[in-house]
Amino acid sequence: MTAVGRQRRESVRLQAAELFEQGIKPLEVARCLRVSRKSAYQWHQLWRDGDARALASRGPSGSRCRLSPRCLEKLAVYLEQGPAAHGWVEDQVWTAARVATLIGRKFHVSYSVSGATRLMHRIGFRPQVPARRVAERDEQAVTTWKEATWAEVKESGRSAGATSVPRTRQASPVGRPKGAPGAGAE
Repeated sequence: MTAVGRQRRESVRLQAAELFEQGIKPLEVARCLRVSRKSAYQWHQLWRDGDARALASRGPSGSRCRLSPRCLEKLAVYLEQGPAAHGWVEDQVWTAARVATLIGRKFHVSYSVSGATRLMHRIGFRPQVPARRVAERDEQAVTTWKEATWAEVKESGRSAGATSVPRTRQASPVGRPKGAPGAGAE
């Protein structure tokens, strides 16, 4: 969650505390602040057990960043240098896996791919996904195939009568017990 989102949530909680102090019920607080009833009732319980400070944020949830602010600055510099400066010469793409590897090499800290992705977002970078293409790809053969073979395959759709599944037909009423639906419709 962004800092703006956390501030808004904190502000809404404090507004809820003010409304509770005025004697407004949780259902009305939920309607006024456009939050779920469950949140309003939870906040009311916290407010009743403590006071407005009980609704104050305890900070961001989740584990703390394992890199210091100085290391984060260094990481941003490393990312700006590009992948080739750090041994990935085949393309100029920072994937999350590469960033996780770079963090391990430079800072001796282990990050998962998803953790590296979140860290990259935090410092203003976006992981990139390389285009997966065969090195020996023949663009002329691909174009020819698309124009000829694919056009034929695409146009030769089967009609409804040419399918392997027969159409269903209404069952015969013969053999049904008397009184059963459709039994007398011979």
